[in-house]
Amino acid sequence: MSPQSDAELSRSIAREAGQLLLALREDFFKDRPVETIDKTISDLLRDQADRAAHLLIMERLSAARPADAILSEEGKDNDLRLSSSRVWIVDPLDGTWEYGQNRRDFAVHIALWDTSQQKLSAGTVDLPAQEITRSVLDTENLPDPGTDGTIRVVASRSRPPKTLKETVARLGEILVEANVSHDKIEIVDVGSVGAKVNEILCGRADIYLHDTGFFEWDVAAPYIVAEHYGLMASHMSGEPITFNHMPPYVTDLVVSRAELYPHVLQALKETR
Repeated sequence: MSPQSDAELSRSIAREAGQLLLALREDFFKDRPVETIDKTISDLLRDQADRAAHLLIMERLSAARPADAILSEEGKDNDLRLSSSRVWIVDPLDGTWEYGQNRRDFAVHIALWDTSQQKLSAGTVDLPAQEITRSVLDTENLPDPGTDGTIRVVASRSRPPKTLKETVARLGEILVEANVSHDKIEIVDVGSVGAKVNEILCGRADIYLHDTGFFEWDVAAPYIVAEHYGLMASHMSGEPITFNHMPPYVTDLVVSRAELYPHVLQALKETR
């Protein structure tokens, strides 16, 4: 096995894949202004970049941890991973639409699921266009909440929760009842799941809600990074999320600052 720890390995590979994605996009847009790119050509960039990052990550992980299973969005899945004691869960390019639009809110996700302990044991979210890498190795603390009195809820631009407005409205009432100081609650949209969680880690948001389903590779790395920083992450019911299932599907997710989490769960319970 590689002398690197699992956490170090996930971080170094995610960063390498992130730099590859940046280089591919820079070369693609060098002679093509983004506003002139139609969907067909932009999809070509997305597909090529997704595949290239997948191959790089597969090569690096297979060389360093040959006995481990790998579940990647771009790979061919099978049930052999269910009997593996260690499963890497990989999204080579999370936020493909944003990547193709030359935006900054895309990410590389790499996490490790320990089957025997039924928990994630390593993970990295690399945001190369923002020059930020979030990892379980990080030592900095979660920033203090914003001072403008606004609580910000991050949600998907294209697939927000069906009852998002009702949940946010009820959350506002619950916070008033609990004497939690705030002026208003805003909804903001960001691309990648990793980028959404990073908004909370940067102090630009407080809560992330999603209930229209996604896959384990979307969730695993942001989930363990969020927990590492002291955020609360779970299903909207409050139950913990587990991984390495067949199919590898996650129904819903809430990530929140700890002091808001019980109020968020109450609002979700009353409005979903």
